[in-house]
Amino acid sequence: MFTICNDSHSDFILLGFSDKPYLERMLFSVILISYCLTITGNLVIILVSLKDPKLHIPMYYFLSNLSLLDLCFTSSCVPQMLINFWGPEKTISYTGCAIQLYVFLWLGTTECVLLVVMAVDRYVAVCHPLQYTTIMHPKLCLQLAVLAWGTGLIQSLIQSPATLRLPFCSHQRVDDIVCEVPALIQVSSADTIDIEIQILIAGIILLVVPLIIILSSYIAIAKAVLRIKSTAGKKKAFGTCTSHLLVVSLFYGTVTAVYLQPKSRYTHEQGKFLTLFYTVVTPTLNPLIYALRNKEVKGALIRLGRRTTGKIKALTRWTFLQSKASAF
Repeated sequence: MFTICNDSHSDFILLGFSDKPYLERMLFSVILISYCLTITGNLVIILVSLKDPKLHIPMYYFLSNLSLLDLCFTSSCVPQMLINFWGPEKTISYTGCAIQLYVFLWLGTTECVLLVVMAVDRYVAVCHPLQYTTIMHPKLCLQLAVLAWGTGLIQSLIQSPATLRLPFCSHQRVDDIVCEVPALIQVSSADTIDIEIQILIAGIILLVVPLIIILSSYIAIAKAVLRIKSTAGKKKAFGTCTSHLLVVSLFYGTVTAVYLQPKSRYTHEQGKFLTLFYTVVTPTLNPLIYALRNKEVKGALIRLGRRTTGKIKALTRWTFLQSKASAF
């Protein structure tokens, strides 16, 4: 039996949780609040990383990259998500879906690689502290950041066209909240075994291998930390590393569950909640995890607040004196 598709470039319908309107209304409020927190939290981290000289080190350079990534990642899908959850209209154009897919894959893959880079940075900092500044010099940091963003872009330019070339029926109903590969191949009328193999290979290279590298780095870090005699040194090393490990667990745990499942076992309901987690929850928690668990970031925020307050007071005083002078 064959499915006839008249127009493979027609609009898509992102079903979301349309069978549970009460849930969509609740999710709209939660996602809107989370999005505002994501924008605010990540902008603050980027700002303090740029403004505070004490944070001009590789760790915070990569952290500001992660914050910029999360800002772009959530902005590529959350606004459309909010529109879909707000009312009955759940249509997204073919072009809009294609753009979302390209950006979503690019930034999602970039985060996979960037988290590995951050783990390696922590490994060098803890296991080779005397050579840290020599090894993690600014040029290498820039190269590693370019590697992360470039790898994500290459993966997107390979995977996205392959997915979009699949035949889709007119006004196709996509049982998901965003245009992502697992959901799109589910609604294609063609045999998708080739693209499933492609996803599996990409998943092993970009999810499994990075996760092995990260875990190996942290095993070495744990051994090195246990050899530190100072209690304060141990506490600082564990505090910095557990923040990153928590972010890794949240992101990799959900993404792996979505992208390494065979098509035959892909559960739409479970997939939607997992997608919601790594597109909304994780980017919101990242700045909170790093800010609340990191004394240097909290100190930088306090210093930035004091400088900002001082500037406001000085500007207010100058404005008052100018108005007083002009009165005479």
